[in-house]
Amino acid sequence: MADDPRSIDAIVVTYHSASTIDECLRRLRAADGVGAIRVVDNDSRDDTLAVVQRHALADSRVRFVANPDNPGFAVACNQGASQCDGAWLAFINPDCMVEPDTLSRMRALADQPAPMLLGADLVDEQGVRDDAARRRDPDFAALLRRVFVPAGLGRHRAALALTPDDACELQPVDVVSGALMLMPRSLFARIGGFDEGYRLHAEDLDLCRRARDAGATVAVANHVRVVHVRGVSSRARPVFVEWHKHRGLWRYFRRFEAPHRQAVVRGAVFAVIWLRFPLAAVAARLRAGRAR
Repeated sequence: MADDPRSIDAIVVTYHSASTIDECLRRLRAADGVGAIRVVDNDSRDDTLAVVQRHALADSRVRFVANPDNPGFAVACNQGASQCDGAWLAFINPDCMVEPDTLSRMRALADQPAPMLLGADLVDEQGVRDDAARRRDPDFAALLRRVFVPAGLGRHRAALALTPDDACELQPVDVVSGALMLMPRSLFARIGGFDEGYRLHAEDLDLCRRARDAGATVAVANHVRVVHVRGVSSRARPVFVEWHKHRGLWRYFRRFEAPHRQAVVRGAVFAVIWLRFPLAAVAARLRAGRAR
């Protein structure tokens, strides 16, 4: 289906994803319009690769790359995209469960004269909508104002979430979740793919920002609902995940905001991000312990 201008290549990056990847791939194989499925594994030590191999033997569209180490999510996404040549790219977390028409509906909505990077209406297993599906760009000035307020950083994250506007089939936003993104390959190539300087987290912020800077629209398909079983891999290494969340946020700030800020502001943002890390790491470890 590589010559089909409507063919969708699905890219899935795995890491200790054995609990969800079987169902994820089963659904992708049944999804309309999918011409290729590329799984890039970042050195899983569970049964992830065994599950993927089973799907690859059953379906020639499924191929995989087994990295000998973990180079990060952005690197793996770019690897997957380079292994196929369909006109559309869908980046899908191994804990996202698409319906048969999810990707074809998204492609139909995104197939506009101007390029579009499209996300879906992500919900958890109870149907609760994920705030990460619709966000504003990070507001670092507001972050500094809220740091001295009790629960201020939590309020800052909540303030970035946008309210779903179900009257709009396509809701323009600044950022969609990296758990599920669909875009034309031509747009992905034009903006240079994912920034491989991010190891884990904030890649979606960066990609959406560069897509908008290139003239693309970033939007959410409000009527395309996808179940996202969040936090499966994060529970395995909570401190590692928090470290890279904070590192990614600082990289994003340096790339897009720091050139327009005074030195004192740059220093203050650095301090807020890295002083917060030990507290966030402890909280993440406690949450992971309760979830086991």
